[in-house]
Amino acid sequence: MIKRFRPYLRYLKAARHSVFAAIFYGLLFGATSGAGLPTLLKYVFPPIFDRRDPPLALDTVILIALSVPLLFLLRAVSGYLNSYYVQLTGVRILEAVRLDYFRRLQALPLSFLQRKATGDLISRGLADTAQLQFTLTLVANDGIKQPMQLLGALGFLIWQAFTTNGVWLVLVCLAIVPLTVLPVRYVGRKILRRAEQMQSQLGSLTSQFSENLSAAREVRAFGLEQRETDRFARITSNLVGAQMKIVKYAQALTPAIEVLSAVGIAATLVFAFLTGVRWETFFAVITALYLCYEPIKKLGALNNELNRGTASLNRLEAVLHEPVTITDPPDPRAIGRLRGDIAFEDVSFAYDKNGDTPALRNVTVRLPAGTVCALVGPSGAGKSTFANLVPRFYDVGSGAVTIDGLDVRALRLTDLRSNIALVSQDPVLFNDTIYQNLLLGRADATRDELLAAAVNAHADEFIRTLPLGYDTIVGERGALLSGGQKQRLALARAFLRNAPILILDEATSALDSESEAAVQDALRKLVVGKTVLIIAHRFSTIRDASLILVFDRGELVAQGDHASLYAGNLLYRSLYDRQQMGAG
Repeated sequence: MIKRFRPYLRYLKAARHSVFAAIFYGLLFGATSGAGLPTLLKYVFPPIFDRRDPPLALDTVILIALSVPLLFLLRAVSGYLNSYYVQLTGVRILEAVRLDYFRRLQALPLSFLQRKATGDLISRGLADTAQLQFTLTLVANDGIKQPMQLLGALGFLIWQAFTTNGVWLVLVCLAIVPLTVLPVRYVGRKILRRAEQMQSQLGSLTSQFSENLSAAREVRAFGLEQRETDRFARITSNLVGAQMKIVKYAQALTPAIEVLSAVGIAATLVFAFLTGVRWETFFAVITALYLCYEPIKKLGALNNELNRGTASLNRLEAVLHEPVTITDPPDPRAIGRLRGDIAFEDVSFAYDKNGDTPALRNVTVRLPAGTVCALVGPSGAGKSTFANLVPRFYDVGSGAVTIDGLDVRALRLTDLRSNIALVSQDPVLFNDTIYQNLLLGRADATRDELLAAAVNAHADEFIRTLPLGYDTIVGERGALLSGGQKQRLALARAFLRNAPILILDEATSALDSESEAAVQDALRKLVVGKTVLIIAHRFSTIRDASLILVFDRGELVAQGDHASLYAGNLLYRSLYDRQQMGAG
C-alpha cells in the first residue's frame, strides 16, 4: 500500500527539514513509550517496594520517583514536537499537491474540462487533496512513532525471554500478535471500495452546490427551490450512507484487536501462574504486551486511512495523469507580430476521440489579412469550432490551420495567442477591480494606454460614474455590472491587446438597444486593420463583413458577400429570411 504513495513522497523534499525533525522526535517518542514504560515497572519500581534491610534512603527513593516525570516529560515533548513538525509537513504537502493539480487544469485541453462537471473538479482539488494530505501526514506521523513503539516493546519482551525464566511466557505473548493482522487486512479491503464511493458522492455534492449557485436566478424564476432542495437531500443522503459504511468497518477494527489482545493477556496470565513468574516481571511483560497492541491498533487505523487516501489519489490521478495534448512544439518558430493571413487546408475535426461525428469536414478556405469574416449557419454547424481552431484551443484531426503560412502547431502557444484577441458572447470578468480586469488584455500596458482603450470601448463613461471608478470590484464573473457594461470592458481589453486577429462571438446578441449602439460603434473602430472572425447568431451583425462563410453539418457549403449568397445559396437565404421575419 505504501508503494502506491511512493511517487508522491517527492512533496516531502521541499519540507525536508521539518520531515527530519518529525522523524527524530517520532523515534524518541517510540523508544520512550515502547521500552521506557516497561523498564520502569521491571527495574525502577521494585526496589521501592522490596522491603530490604537496610531500607533505601529517602533521597534514593526521591531520585527513583523523579525518573517517572522525567520519562513522561521526554515522551510528552517528543510527541508534541513530532506532531507539530508532521502537521507543518502536511500543510506543505497540501500546498504542493493543490498547486500541481491547479497547474494541470490550466494546461489540459478544453475538451477535457468540458467533459467534467465543474463541481466535481473543485471537489477533487479541495476535498481529495485534503484527504491525501491527511493520509500522507498520518503516514509520516504514525508510520514512524507506532513501529518504533512496537519494536521497543517487542525488544523488551525478547530481552526478558533471555534474561528471565519466562521464555515460554514471552512466546505466548508474541503468538497472538500476528493474528491481529487479519482484521486489519479485511477491514482495509472493505474501506477502499467504500472510500471511492464516498469521494464520488462528495464530488456530486459539490457539483450540485456549484450548479445551483450559478443558476440562482433561473431557480427562482421557475420556482425550482423545492426541486433543488429535494435533489440536494438525495445526494446528501447517499453521501451519509457511504460515510456510515466506512464508519461501520473502521470502528469495528479497534474492538476486534482489543478482543484478540485480551485473549493474549489471559493466556499470559495462565502461563505466568504455571511458571511462577514474579509480579514485577509479569506487570512489565503485560505493559510491553499492551504497548505492542496499541501501535497495531493505530497501524490498523493507518491502513484504513491509506485506503481512503488511495481512493482520493485515484480521483486526483484522473486529472494529474490526463495527457496534455495542446503543447508547445519541441522547436517552436520564433514570431513577432503576425499579419493575420489565416488559411484552413483540408481541415477535419471531431470532439470525440473516435472521430465518428466530425464537427468540421474537409474545410479549405483562405482569409487574407484584414478580412472581416462572418461565420453563419444553423446551431451546431461548426462555426465556433472553426474559430476555436485558430488560437489552437483544439488541434485539428487532419489538415492544417496556418497563419501567415505558419502552421499554428509550430508556434509557441503564448506567441500565437498574444496575436489574438477574443470577445465572447458572455465575457468573463474576475472578482477584482475594473483596472486589473482591463490589464488582462495586456499586462505591461501603461495607465494612459489602458484609459485610452476604455475610452475607445465607451467604457470610460460609465466607469467614472462608479464610486471607486477604476478601482471598483466587479464581483464574481462581473455580477455587479450590467451585460452592456461587461461587454464594453471586454472590448476595452481587446483594444488594449491590439492583436492582428480578433474573434467576436456575437458580442451584441444579449444587449439592450442603447448598449448595442455603443458596442457597435466601438466594434467599427476595433476591427480596422485586423483579421476578424465574427461568429454570427444575428444577421444584423454581419453588415460590415467583407466575407461570409456558410456552414452546415460541419461543412463549408458557401462563401461570398451577402448579395451573392442571398441570391445563390438556399440555406443562407432561408436563415436570413427566417430571422428577418422573426425581427418583423
